[in-house]
Amino acid sequence: MKKIYLIICLFTAMSFIKAMAQDEFALMEEVSIADSTFLIEEGRASYYGTRFHMRKTANGDVYNMEEMTAAHKHLPFGTILRVVNLKNDKEVWVKVNDRLPPSSKRVIDLSKGAAKSLDMIRDGVIPVRLEVPNQETIVSLIDYYQENKPEGMRLRLYPEPLEFVRPSIELLELLIDMQDERIFGSIY
Repeated sequence: MKKIYLIICLFTAMSFIKAMAQDEFALMEEVSIADSTFLIEEGRASYYGTRFHMRKTANGDVYNMEEMTAAHKHLPFGTILRVVNLKNDKEVWVKVNDRLPPSSKRVIDLSKGAAKSLDMIRDGVIPVRLEVPNQETIVSLIDYYQENKPEGMRLRLYPEPLEFVRPSIELLELLIDMQDERIFGSIY
């Protein structure tokens, strides 16, 4: 009878540890999903350089090819974006200060300085992901576009993530020791 009790307790402890490991794996999946919270668009990026250097942009700024700026079809001027090169995972933060033509197949046209940071000069055109810095920017874009959100643009609000405190290994060891005491303490 005591052996059966011991086996049941061991299986219970193992199940507990396995469940905790599965919860940790699920949490890792949630973190990778949360990484896309601020994603607003994906597509192809190009860059423009010396020909437009020191000319005026659509918002009136003077284009400096070494600054971290970009042209977009419809994002409001002044929007800050993180551009991620999907070929090498390099990223750069840029400010929208110019316009792409409405017929462009690109989602963004970067300054030469931003293109260098993304290591895309040799490629010329690369696949990219565009992200905004926070929920407030998404709220302002939803307000800006209202019912006229551009096709292909993703503007979603997510609830604030819950704070999760991962149990320490000492706590797990304590729980196992307590199980051992119950099991072996009852045998002797």
